[in-house]
Amino acid sequence: MRGHDRINTFLPDELILEVFTHLDSKPSRDACSLVCKRWLALDRLSRTTLRIGASGTPDVFLRLLSRRFLSVKNIHIDERLSVSVPVQPGRRRGSDKSQLPYRKLHLGEKSGYEDSESEPYFLSDAGLSAIGDEFPQLERLSLIWCSNVSSSGLTSLASSCGSLKSLDLQGCYVGDQGLSTVGKSCKLLEDLNLRFCEGLTDLGLVELAQGCGKSLKSLGVAACAKITDVSLESIGAHCKSLETLSLDSEFIHNKGVVAVAQGCPVLKVLKLQCINVTDDALTTVGTSCLSLELLALYSFQQFTDKGLRAVGKGCKKLKNLTLSDCYFLSDIGLEAIATGCTELTHLEVNGCHNIGTLGLESIGRSCRRLTELALLYCQRIGNNALLEVGRGCEFLQALHLVDCSGVGDDAICSIASGCRNLKKLHIRRCYEIGNKGIKAVGEFCKSLTDLSLRFCDRVGDDALIAIGQGCSLRHLNVSGCHQIGDAGIIAIARGCPELTYLDVSVLQNLGDMAMAELGEGCPLLKEIVLSHCRQITDVGLAHLVRNCSMLETCHMVYCPNVTSAGVATVISGCTNIKKVLVEKWKVSQRTKRRAGSIISYLCIDL
Repeated sequence: MRGHDRINTFLPDELILEVFTHLDSKPSRDACSLVCKRWLALDRLSRTTLRIGASGTPDVFLRLLSRRFLSVKNIHIDERLSVSVPVQPGRRRGSDKSQLPYRKLHLGEKSGYEDSESEPYFLSDAGLSAIGDEFPQLERLSLIWCSNVSSSGLTSLASSCGSLKSLDLQGCYVGDQGLSTVGKSCKLLEDLNLRFCEGLTDLGLVELAQGCGKSLKSLGVAACAKITDVSLESIGAHCKSLETLSLDSEFIHNKGVVAVAQGCPVLKVLKLQCINVTDDALTTVGTSCLSLELLALYSFQQFTDKGLRAVGKGCKKLKNLTLSDCYFLSDIGLEAIATGCTELTHLEVNGCHNIGTLGLESIGRSCRRLTELALLYCQRIGNNALLEVGRGCEFLQALHLVDCSGVGDDAICSIASGCRNLKKLHIRRCYEIGNKGIKAVGEFCKSLTDLSLRFCDRVGDDALIAIGQGCSLRHLNVSGCHQIGDAGIIAIARGCPELTYLDVSVLQNLGDMAMAELGEGCPLLKEIVLSHCRQITDVGLAHLVRNCSMLETCHMVYCPNVTSAGVATVISGCTNIKKVLVEKWKVSQRTKRRAGSIISYLCIDL
C-alpha cells in the first residue's frame, strides 16, 4: 500500500538495531540514519566509536557528540587530522566573528577559551575533562600527537573513566601524575601505548604498574628518554599477565629485559629495538618465555647467533620472527630457529647481510607451515633457498622480495609449482626475475589476487598475458617495468574483472588502447596510477572513466599528452572521485569550481 510503513509499524527498536549491526560500512549506516527520525535516533544509540581530528575545535565537537551518541565506548582523536569548525546557523563559514560566540555558547565560561586564542584549535585538558564527564563508560581512548594535553587533563579523565581498558598516548606530553592516576583509577586497563611520551619518568610507570599491573596485557614504550630499567623491573614484578611488550629505547639494558622475561611468564609478543641489549637478555627470553609466539628484533648491533640459538631451543611456540638490520646474525642462528621452531608461519629477514642461502634452506626443510616470507635487501640469498621453500612450504600465501639480486626465474618457478596457495607476490628490483618465473605463477597460482612487480626490467607482456589467463587479480603494480605495454595490460583487463588497484606508472609504451580495455573490463577499479606514461592521451582517459564509475583516485603527473580537457573528463566523469594528482597548470578554473571542496585533488607545479 502506498505510504504504508511496513518496518517501523511492526519491528521493535532492538530488531532494527540488530539490523544496523550487520551493515557493511559507515556510509551504509549513514544512509540508513537519513530514512526517518526514528532510524536517526536508533543509529545514534547504536554508535559505539567516535573518530575525530584534534585540530579545529575538538573540545566543542566532543560536547556536541556526547549529546547525540549516548553509547560511545571507543574514542580515537588524532591531531594530524582536521575537524571542520562548526558555526552558528545563519553565519558564514570561515567568519572568525561567528566562531568564538559558538564556542562560548557550548563550552561555557569555565573553558578558559576567552583568555587564549590558540587552545580552541587543539584538544586541551578541558577536552579530556569533557570526555570523562560525558563518556563515563569509555573503554578505549586513543590520543595521537595531542600535544596540548597534560597530566591535569589525564588525571581528570582517569578519575571518571574507571572502565578504561585501552589507552594510547602516542606523542602526548603527559607526566607522571597523570599516569599515576591511571594506575590508581583504571583497574581494568589492559593495553597502554607510551610511544614518544617525553614527559614521563620511571616514577609514573612504576606507580602505574603497582596500581593496575594485574590487568595490564600490552605495553609499548618508545623514545621515552627518562624510562629506564627501573620501570621494566617494576613491570616484571607486578604485571604477571603481560602478553605484549614493545621497546624502542637506547636507555634500556639487559637488566630490564631480563626482569620482564623472568617476571612475565605468559609473554607472547616481544618487539625490541634497543642497541644496549645483548645476547644475555635474549638467552633469558629463550629459557623463560616459553609461550612466546612473536619476536621482532630491530637494529641489534650487539646481537649474535648465541641469543637466537637460545630462542630456537626454548621458544617452541614461536610463529612469527622478524630480523631487521641484525648485522651479526648468520645462517647458524637461522638454522637454530628452523630446527627448534617448526611452528613458524611468518618470517621476515631485512638487511641481515650475513644470512644467506643455507639459513633459508633450513627454513624450507623444517618450517612446513610457513605462510608468509619476506626477504628484503638480502644479497647473499640465492635460488637454492627458494627452491627448498618451494619444495617444503606448500601453505605459503605471501612472498615479498626486495633487492635480492641472487634470486631469479628458477626460484620463482619453484615457488609457483610448490606453493599453489600463493595469494600475494611482491617483487621489487630483482633484476634476474623475468617472464619465465611470472608465467609459472600465472600457470600454477590460481588464487593469486595481489601482484606487485616494481622495476623488474625483464618482465614483459608475455608474463602479464599468463597472469591474466590464470589469475583474477584485485591489486596490480607494474611500475617501472619498461617492457610492459598495451598487450600485457589488455590481458589483465580482459582476465581480471575484479581489479580495484592498478599502478602502471613509468610505462613508456602504454597507450590509449590499454585504457579503453580497462574501462570495458574493470568496472570495479578504484585507484589507478598513470604518472610518467607518455603515450596516454585525453582520449584514453575518456574511455577509462566511461565505465569505471567507482574510480576514487587517479594519479597522472607528467603525462605530456594529457591536457586540462582530460583532467576535466576524469573529474566530471567519476562521481566518486576523491583525489586527482596532476600538474597545477593543467587544472582549469572551471574544473576547480566543479571540483569544489568535496573532491580532494593535489596540484603540483612543473
